[in-house]
Amino acid sequence: MPKYYDEIGFATTSEDPVDSGIWKNTITKKKYSGDILNATRRIELGENVNPDLNVSNRISIVANEYAMQNFHSIRYAKYLGAKWKVNSVEVQAPRLILSLGGLYNGEDEIESSSVSEDSNG
Repeated sequence: MPKYYDEIGFATTSEDPVDSGIWKNTITKKKYSGDILNATRRIELGENVNPDLNVSNRISIVANEYAMQNFHSIRYAKYLGAKWKVNSVEVQAPRLILSLGGLYNGEDEIESSSVSEDSNG
């Protein structure tokens, strides 16, 4: 089974500045290791000039306490150099099974500098 070690993005929403009524997502990036359960891709023809590329990959990560408490906030997983949307998360303690979809487009989100070098924090 192929191994996985890369970045997972967690989103938190906060009002910035406080009492302004403007809400922004902040992405916290953490690295996790695990296994790639399956790796498939699909090309979806639509009304676009170029077809959309989607993956139907499932990644099983070894989750720490942070990931278990914030699994609902996972927005993307980095895989093969690209950030992919996480469509669903299945909890199978001590692991989380991430189902990936299309390319992640986080243009409205602000990335934080909080990066963990391992899955312990």
